Amino acid sequence: MKKLLYILPIVTLGLAGCQTANQNAAAGAVAGGVIGAAISDKDNRLSGAALGAAAGVAASTLIGTAPGNNKCYYRNSQGQRYIAAC
Repeated sequence: MKKLLYILPIVTLGLAGCQTANQNAAAGAVAGGVIGAAISDKDNRLSGAALGAAAGVAASTLIGTAPGNNKCYYRNSQGQRYIAAC
């Protein structure tokens, strides 16, 4: 639980701004890899990082950039895309 409390602010800051799709995917992969490695067992750090990176990329595809200032594309649970403030 302590590890999650340390990592949560880093992830929040990383996802706070609007970015290009490639930057979102890279940020998602890095953040997911770090989180996966941090919460996995000592013997499974590499597989935890790999799974976390894959989950981070998948999660980053749900949020994309939109034209305009401070606007991003989002996807709801039904798969519909909408534009809202980042």
